[in-house]
Amino acid sequence: MSEHSANPSAAPATGRSRAVKAVIPAAGLATRFLPATKAVPKELLPVVDRPVLQYIVEEATQAGIGDVLLITGRGKTSMVDHFDRRPDLEARLEEKGDAERLAAVRRPSELAEIYTCRQPEQLGLGHAVGYAESHVGDQPFAVLLGDEFVKPSEPLLPAMLELQARTGGIVLAFFEVDPAETKRYGIASVEPAEPELTDVGEVVKVTGMVEKPKPEDAPSNLAVLGRYVLPGRIFDAIRRTEPGSGGEIQLTDAMELLRTEGVPVHAIVYRGTRYDTGMPLGYLQTVVQLACERDDLGTEFRKWLAEFVNNGDETVTEAILNGMREASGGPNT
Repeated sequence: MSEHSANPSAAPATGRSRAVKAVIPAAGLATRFLPATKAVPKELLPVVDRPVLQYIVEEATQAGIGDVLLITGRGKTSMVDHFDRRPDLEARLEEKGDAERLAAVRRPSELAEIYTCRQPEQLGLGHAVGYAESHVGDQPFAVLLGDEFVKPSEPLLPAMLELQARTGGIVLAFFEVDPAETKRYGIASVEPAEPELTDVGEVVKVTGMVEKPKPEDAPSNLAVLGRYVLPGRIFDAIRRTEPGSGGEIQLTDAMELLRTEGVPVHAIVYRGTRYDTGMPLGYLQTVVQLACERDDLGTEFRKWLAEFVNNGDETVTEAILNGMREASGGPNT
């Protein structure tokens, strides 16, 4: 682990090299979770027994990325601490012979090289990503937003990295939303991708993006998921991007600038499981869903949850339990 310093890649940008670094913007105030996030970063809120941020770093390392830059803000040094060693705690667990918890405590420090950079003011996602330039250099890199992640058994990032290495451009991820929900997301207009790219996944070519359109104005129902793989030239585009929505420097605007200048923009339509912890409801749903799927907790938790929701009605409880088993593909209890 290291404080951020200039660390550009030595290789020249060719548009064909595979991204090996990830940037996680995590400087926001998380006002939706106040007062809990007054002292505890939203990214460290636990999902059962691991913080959200660890799931995201694990997603990056699963895709072969071993270098992660956290864009942090005031009061968020504990995010870096989570990925540091705790010799005192490790020694105590070792003395007790608690090998399982010892491995769990050590795991965050073994995932990746973690670097940090302070964003003094939160002036938009584009502004935050711009702080990564001296670390990333002119090489392609991944951006993973700090409040959503995907199911490890249904990975997304490896295909995005492969697609970007082939095209040398911008690669996004989309997921389908109900048409009535388009006003909550960035929505894309698309066309079929080049045939030679379709072996990577469900790939589309992006022809434009609009922020939070009304359902009647939405060009599609494909919403932007918080994963991007960007070429190094995005930094120049960010510098040339004027403040947009909310008076902030928007990454969407910088990407659109590059698209109009001929940089190819593609996306993978993700059909897997996405966990969104950016709002209290989504966070609670994520905790419940992952708790239900745990081998050590799932059986008893599903049973209790069904009984709690239905006030002990055994018929309804059994129906809910059966539904949970079918959804998770788990064994009968």
